[in-house]
Amino acid sequence: MALTTSPEARSFLHRVAIFQTLSEDELDRIAVHLTPVTARDRTTLFREGAEGEELFVVRRGSVAAKVGLPDGTQQEVARFGEGDFFGEMSIFERAPRSATCEAELGTELLRLSEADFHGLLAREPDIAIKVMYEMLRITSGRLENTSGILGEMVRWGEGAKKRAVTDEFTGLFNRRFLDDSLSGMFQRAKSARRSLCLVMLDLDHFNSINQEYGQAVGDEVIAAVVPVFRSVYRESDVLARYGGDEFTFVLPDTDAATARSLSQQVCRAVESLDVLAHRGGAITRVTTSHGIAAFPEHANDLQTLSARADEALYAAKAAGRNRVHVAQAD
Repeated sequence: MALTTSPEARSFLHRVAIFQTLSEDELDRIAVHLTPVTARDRTTLFREGAEGEELFVVRRGSVAAKVGLPDGTQQEVARFGEGDFFGEMSIFERAPRSATCEAELGTELLRLSEADFHGLLAREPDIAIKVMYEMLRITSGRLENTSGILGEMVRWGEGAKKRAVTDEFTGLFNRRFLDDSLSGMFQRAKSARRSLCLVMLDLDHFNSINQEYGQAVGDEVIAAVVPVFRSVYRESDVLARYGGDEFTFVLPDTDAATARSLSQQVCRAVESLDVLAHRGGAITRVTTSHGIAAFPEHANDLQTLSARADEALYAAKAAGRNRVHVAQAD
């Protein structure tokens, strides 16, 4: 049975670090994915090495995290109290538990399963992204303030979360995240009657760059353009590496004209990079081609919107590359 929303429940959730950035409406929407659990006695929630499918938030009471030592004994490495969360890496990739967690008598918990989290990711991607960012921020803080066994646990867990939703090389969201969440983002825009833009971007002649300079230089080019994307697009925009030199950006509450202006800034900034300027080859600059389609201006469903953006990208390439092309309105 899901957590019943009430002023008391909402007040507690707002004190939980991973939910602190959520509005009251968003707290109510995430509450339906949380299941209350009470430890009737001293309860082992999960054991080290077991497959995990859920994270927990402590509502009342205390939970001890222990790891096995070579001599067969267990050492307590952490204790979680009211408002703390733990076990989060399991819901991203079913990673084995890195510790045994035991709840004291009467401890009250909120459980978020892997299935519920991915449901939240699909239907409420804006909420899921906020929660994930707070998880990463808090986990990084734990790492900075711990060492030894616990430090290794936290380091491993942080990597698991990042691998699940981000591209390891660029730090942008990955194709898996985009495929899982794009439908939800589109439906929310449609339900709220808000605009949404889809930008598809390719690096021009990237295969030729790899052939002329080698893959290592190609990686340098990718690494050089990503900060440009981050500096031009906004915090609310979802930036994803779709594969190789292909990128897809989702711009909520954005019309085609604004998306075009942002993409043109990216075009100019990338062209000014000197990553290839002094290598002595035929290709001396990096450029990009962009295809843009906007809801509802260019399409009323996600499949058509994606097709229109893809068509616009190919039109930009056909027109000579290093440019932005916006889909034609119906």
